Amino acid sequence: MSAFAALGEAGYRAYTRDKTTLFFTFAFPMLFLVVFGLIFSGQDVEQSGRPYISYIAPGVLSWGVANAAVFGVGFTLMQWRRDDILRLIRMTPTPLSAILGSRYVLAVGIGVVQGVVFVAVALLPMFGLELSGGWPLAVPLLVLGVTAFLALGAIVGSFCRTPEAVAAVANCLMVPMAFLSGSFYPLDAMPSWLQTVSVVLPLRHLNDGISAALTGSGSGSDMGLAAAGLVAFAAVFGAVAFRTFRWSDRT
Repeated sequence: MSAFAALGEAGYRAYTRDKTTLFFTFAFPMLFLVVFGLIFSGQDVEQSGRPYISYIAPGVLSWGVANAAVFGVGFTLMQWRRDDILRLIRMTPTPLSAILGSRYVLAVGIGVVQGVVFVAVALLPMFGLELSGGWPLAVPLLVLGVTAFLALGAIVGSFCRTPEAVAAVANCLMVPMAFLSGSFYPLDAMPSWLQTVSVVLPLRHLNDGISAALTGSGSGSDMGLAAAGLVAFAAVFGAVAFRTFRWSDRT
């Protein structure tokens, strides 16, 4: 078995055996869907005339996938480095690409499954999400989103030395970003200056792309711009993560 396959299998087994993490990875975004979906059931956004669910469902889905990617790799890298697992791996012929690649494949798989389960629930009559004909394009956008936020999580995991630090830094990044990017509140209802500022946030691009794909709120060019933005953020975050990566806390 190759190093990549062995690490991938180990990551999968560790993830599925942690029932608490497994449950909340899927239940946490669903909780926000239920709360906001019931609060704004049957209501439309005044500025656009579109139903709230067409904003809330794609936004919460994007945030849930991004959140899982950041926290998942952030905690893993911190724990592996703290326990000197990375240093032991470094003493083997295992390349860094196999370590990060195995986490990447696992994160993408989790993100896609999250998306399928989330959309299936949002389609229930009590929520009333209606899919557009371009909904399959949400899959590659989810993959790009996971890529960008996985790289962001790698940066967090490289700098933090305790679980508390990872949780604090990741929450400080992801919670404000969720509100400023339109995950919990429609951007159309926000001031124009705030809509402009949110363009510098990767979650805004993921929200826009997923929303356009699932609900038809944008054109193909809008999805293309969202994809390009996610690629750019993934490249920048990836470069920073590569430069800041450390095998051990001892050095």
